Amino acid sequence: MWKSFCNWLLYKRMGWTVDVTEPHPDKYIICLAPHTSNWDFLIGQLYAGANNISSNFLMKKEWFFWPLGPIFRRMGGIPVWRSKHTSMTDNLAEYAKQSKCFHLTITPEGTRSPNPEWKKGFYYIALKAGIPILLYGVDYKKRRIQCTKTIIPNGNIDDQMHEIKIYFKDFQGKKPENFCLGDI
Repeated sequence: MWKSFCNWLLYKRMGWTVDVTEPHPDKYIICLAPHTSNWDFLIGQLYAGANNISSNFLMKKEWFFWPLGPIFRRMGGIPVWRSKHTSMTDNLAEYAKQSKCFHLTITPEGTRSPNPEWKKGFYYIALKAGIPILLYGVDYKKRRIQCTKTIIPNGNIDDQMHEIKIYFKDFQGKKPENFCLGDI
């Protein structure tokens, strides 16, 4: 019933389409961009529901207040303390290595505001765990969700981050003025 509802709302009612050509192995990280609005979360949840995809996601700890905290945790949310330096990337990479199945969605911009300096934690988690990064773009202008590229981290972070940013250059976020790739 949930899948039918998500299909109806996302594809029929809201008019979104999908172009996903990349396989989804047992373990992966989804790098999702652009992230310019809270609507991105809703679109992502509808897409996941419509396609029977489950994925954990990182979200700033401030969203984990009552009554939203328990709801977000049940949905797969992992709170992030941005003011503290924790070993989150190491812990998540180790957890991914130990798990039979690991799916994590991360928005590398780390904020809905323009940020040319994308966070690299998702890359380090994937590198340390030896898992692929699926590039998912959300284009509000075309109403399309697209994943046509997978990155296998090789340790050359500068070149691969450049490649990742290039992939997202033609996607338009809900608030295009909030999407920034920096110097690519």
